[in-house]
Amino acid sequence: MSKTALDAPSRVLRGDRVFSAFGLRIGALLYDLLLVVSIIFLGSAVFLPVSGGEAPAPGTWLSVAYQVYLLALVYLFFVLFWTRGGRTLGMLAWRLRVVNAEGVPPTLGQASARFVAAGLSWALLGLGFIWALFDAEHRALHDRLAGTWLIREPHEG
Repeated sequence: MSKTALDAPSRVLRGDRVFSAFGLRIGALLYDLLLVVSIIFLGSAVFLPVSGGEAPAPGTWLSVAYQVYLLALVYLFFVLFWTRGGRTLGMLAWRLRVVNAEGVPPTLGQASARFVAAGLSWALLGLGFIWALFDAEHRALHDRLAGTWLIREPHEG
């Protein structure tokens, strides 16, 4: 293992940061889920004129375009927040932040990998999230795969 990989946790945790607890991760996830549902509703309202005011028929190119469009909106929500400060609104509420081994917000590549790998965590019936309960650094499967950590920031004040 490289020296960089061995030193990563100590660099990530500088400044009184600690690894996120599982319950806080789930709290932020639930908060963000409400925001994602809102994004999907608003995105669908914007898409309705394209489909003539009707839901696209399953199996049509318009249905595929609609699904890709909604996935892109959700991707942009997470990746933009993660790369520009390391936190979504749900993470902000719980003082959580996604960082890379340098202790800064993930790069576009790392955030994109985390998003795709989070899809894998969900596809495994949530086991990728449960992974954090048994991981020494409380990292979910998608954090391991993307080279990121979810940390808790100290109280400001």
